[in-house]
Amino acid sequence: MTDRIFMSSPDVGELEQQYVQAAMTGGWIAPLGPDVDAFENELAERVGVGHGVALSSGTAALHVALVAWGVGPGDVVPTSSMTFAATANAIAYTGAEPYFVDSDPETGNMDPELLGEVLDELSAAGESIGAVVPVDLLGKAIDYTAISALTERHGVKLLADAAESLGATHSGRAAGSFGDASVISFNGNKIMTTSGGGMLLTDDGDLAQRVRYLSTQARQPVVHYEHTEIGYNYRLSNILAALGRAQLTRLDQMIARRREMRALYAEMFAEVDGVEIFGRAGDEHDNVWLTSILVDSSVAGWKPADLSTWLAADQIESRPLWKPMHLQPVFASARSRSTGASERLFERGLTLPSGSALDAGQRERVRGRIQAFLDAA
Repeated sequence: MTDRIFMSSPDVGELEQQYVQAAMTGGWIAPLGPDVDAFENELAERVGVGHGVALSSGTAALHVALVAWGVGPGDVVPTSSMTFAATANAIAYTGAEPYFVDSDPETGNMDPELLGEVLDELSAAGESIGAVVPVDLLGKAIDYTAISALTERHGVKLLADAAESLGATHSGRAAGSFGDASVISFNGNKIMTTSGGGMLLTDDGDLAQRVRYLSTQARQPVVHYEHTEIGYNYRLSNILAALGRAQLTRLDQMIARRREMRALYAEMFAEVDGVEIFGRAGDEHDNVWLTSILVDSSVAGWKPADLSTWLAADQIESRPLWKPMHLQPVFASARSRSTGASERLFERGLTLPSGSALDAGQRERVRGRIQAFLDAA
């Protein structure tokens, strides 16, 4: 069998084709247009904030938000160590210093207690804290109650990297509505996609206006091209926004499909000693973007890499949890506050096919292959 099964492939169909075709028929091919405006309004309403700014990627949204706040050289930006490189890269683009904060071992999200220690020490040393950028890992919202209290106490901006968590909630509020601003990603593997793309969400109208200006090459409102500062080509195209609008109408359905896949894994591994579903507690509040298992090899008798190799032989994709940023060679000189929690998660974790596009046959193929591995282990 050679048809590859991916962890989270795009879930698109006839409805998305209809929306994109309508955008093309209407002549709005170039960046910006009515679908961009509508997509911004519809997602902001869904999340419960006043403003959305559709951008070319979640990374772009992180970067331009920090730039809009004046974050730059000389600033320190505490961020999650367990995250994809985009979070740390966006901070580095500004010239600021990322400071990596380790995980709560139960969720993988930033440990609020460690963040409090870092903010206290940076403040006591008189260092400039540009912002705090925590990450919602694998679709689980961070403890915004605790972390918001810390940033408010220190008078620091909170930029929520909610790239992975659209559709999740914390304390009854939607992911994407927290902090001074939040960022969503619509990359091809996310819970919903615009192929590539992202959005800044905020209640701060001045910030939204500033981000729109900077992300449209910082063009002055005159007939000729006039620029008084450096800008960026970061806006989302109208065609991709049309795709996003169709996806947004199906978001709850796609989350439900992913929840079914997590339930299947939970059933499969329920009686397997040394294996647990990562972050299962409270997952009714998550968007269950990706499902990962944690393996205690000393109990299970096998390592995550063993199962990954077994699945790969049948063209089924799996992947370790994120390698912590404080272990990445490119950030070897960056400061970090580590307890070893994210390192243990990286060593023990394996992410399994989780996408809502998986059909019944693909689900059965994954289930059967895992069961065969467990029987042979």
